[in-house]
Amino acid sequence: MSELILLADNRRWLVVDKPAGIAAIPARDEDPAQSLRHRLQAQLGVPLWVVHRIDRETSGVMLFARDAQAHRELNLAFSNAQVHKSYLAWTAALPQPAQGRIALALHAARKGKMRPALPGEADAKSACTDYVVEQHWRYAELDIARVRCHPRSGRQHQIRVHLRSRECPILRDALYGLQTLKAPFDRLPIQRLALHAPAIAVPAVLEQPPQTIHAPLPADLIALQTALDLQA
Repeated sequence: MSELILLADNRRWLVVDKPAGIAAIPARDEDPAQSLRHRLQAQLGVPLWVVHRIDRETSGVMLFARDAQAHRELNLAFSNAQVHKSYLAWTAALPQPAQGRIALALHAARKGKMRPALPGEADAKSACTDYVVEQHWRYAELDIARVRCHPRSGRQHQIRVHLRSRECPILRDALYGLQTLKAPFDRLPIQRLALHAPAIAVPAVLEQPPQTIHAPLPADLIALQTALDLQA
């Protein structure tokens, strides 16, 4: 099992480059040793506290606290919207308009999914995502876009549901975009959800200064990008 890559590390917190396909914490009926947290603790030989999560099939930056006090401070920073994250999504359509904000409350659905909430629905969770289209391709007479997203809230599957609500599901999204698993999209060189977290901005925490950390595109998303560029 390959060693996990640390993108930033200090006395209070660290940021790891999470590979796609690894759960952030132990999933039900799964060997706990296979989770990102357990693997990282085994690699470093110290306990770690989970501050936030990203989906199993999503790659990119993930923040862990090194002690309980830092964990409390970082959780507070998230609650106060002082931590800023960005995501890159490759979508099976072009969002309209090409830049904007999706303010759409979400509600829990069956089988661990989320859905847009109905007006006035009880237990709805407010959710907001800013987005901008960075690149656009025509592929097999269809549109594919690379969209940079900045979630202003941290709901489960927020970006996936918000983009789907604009009829722009993320490529290879088996929950919210089954059509992206079929032709012609199945010919693209990507076998997992085309979503990556390239950056996180962490505010000053205890004695640690603010810092923005970046994660490079993994090989499979580089291959996807290259294939789209070549056929354009």
